[in-house]
Amino acid sequence: MKRIALLKERQVSAAGPASTTGSHCPVSGLWSPESDPQVVESFFEGQVFPAFDGVPAVWRRRTAGLVSLN
Repeated sequence: MKRIALLKERQVSAAGPASTTGSHCPVSGLWSPESDPQVVESFFEGQVFPAFDGVPAVWRRRTAGLVSLN
């Protein structure tokens, strides 16, 4: 199962996939709502994306280089 997840991850475009509220997370990792890219949430593959600030959102996967711990 882990090998399949890694294969999916390699097929993701450089900009990262986008998913909407109510859809299932395609790949485990860090995701941000398009409306507030400073917010970073962790989702696991298969988890349902929630609304953000009470409204439906488009979620984009973060790449490792974009996450800052400051």
